[in-house]
Amino acid sequence: MPFKIEEKIKGSLGRTGKISTVHGAIETPNFAVVGTKATVKSLTPEQVKSTGTQVVLGNTYHLYLQPGEDVVREAGGMGKYMNWEGPTITDSGGFQVFSLGAAIGRSVSKIAKKEDENTECKELIIPLMNIDDEGVSFRSHIDGSPHRFTPEKSIEIQHALGADIMFAFDECTSPHAGTKYQREALDRTHAWALRSLSAHKKIGKAGSTATELWGIVQGGREIELREKSAKIIGAMNFDGFGIGGSFDKEDVGEVVACVNRLLPEELPRHFLGIGEPLDILKAVENGCDMFDCVLPTRWGRNGTLMTRYGRMSIENAEFRSDFTPIEDDCSCYSCLHFTRSYLHHLFRAKEMLASTLATIHNLRFMMSFMEEVRSAIREKNYTNFKEKFIASYSKVKTS
Repeated sequence: MPFKIEEKIKGSLGRTGKISTVHGAIETPNFAVVGTKATVKSLTPEQVKSTGTQVVLGNTYHLYLQPGEDVVREAGGMGKYMNWEGPTITDSGGFQVFSLGAAIGRSVSKIAKKEDENTECKELIIPLMNIDDEGVSFRSHIDGSPHRFTPEKSIEIQHALGADIMFAFDECTSPHAGTKYQREALDRTHAWALRSLSAHKKIGKAGSTATELWGIVQGGREIELREKSAKIIGAMNFDGFGIGGSFDKEDVGEVVACVNRLLPEELPRHFLGIGEPLDILKAVENGCDMFDCVLPTRWGRNGTLMTRYGRMSIENAEFRSDFTPIEDDCSCYSCLHFTRSYLHHLFRAKEMLASTLATIHNLRFMMSFMEEVRSAIREKNYTNFKEKFIASYSKVKTS
């Protein structure tokens, strides 16, 4: 079996395990680092590996537009193209249905907060995509050229990219979409899942690499729809499952619990687009095995550092003459060789090295956090670990 469960959290759905791929094993729970365009921004593959990263996730939509899936295929696949020897994942492109449509011009993300309920666009912006039951027509955000994704096209592109794990094409709806539209979108996602499976099997018979296809559970903020989707997608012949947005931030635990109770226990589950440590703790306890998000790298490039005491805005004046490491007990290259003062200087001076050093630290923080999560489960000490981490991370943030 490509996935093996090793230890379980007593009284909950959480577990540790191992996903086997032809490019190496992924210990779970784990965090996949986002390398959108076959690169983790500001880092070399060697620097990414030094943080303890085991798996990198690429973006189907972006790699399709630049440099094109044919180029990546000719290079030997995404991993070889970017000189990453470990496991790789590709998303389906379904999130771009959301980002080019319902989210364009609005401060809307997959994860909603109650106060965002009435979020509206300040000006009229024409969406760059149009969706129908067969697929999605969209215009490139780069040059406005027209393109079309169908489930078959998404699977074809992902096979060309050569990832170890890829996802079925789905529709990620806005958290503010009404129930009627959520139902329509969910029916599309289920139909597209079947078409994705069919396309995957056809390409596999033609001699593709040992790529796994995972189905995606959708349903928006409606628990009833989430459960319906988990039953339907869970009954399909996927190798694993993704839990897609969108939902209320306060409901993370409830959302994944209701889904994971219904999905086959023996298969892995990836919570798509989740990167906040406190959200990850809830999701791990409720049965999620994998996560991915741009937050650690994006925060790093913007001068926000992740620490056990919350987020640190390194450009703040208080760090100008602070000659201590970002964190005393951190083993990353940045903490071993540089001070808060130096990073403060780099960001204030707008030096490129700033992004590199901050991103290295944030990724090492995430990998260390996931290592501790796995250790706590193995040592049957998860509840105590979670409580201590939350108490520390929730302290007043330096930001």
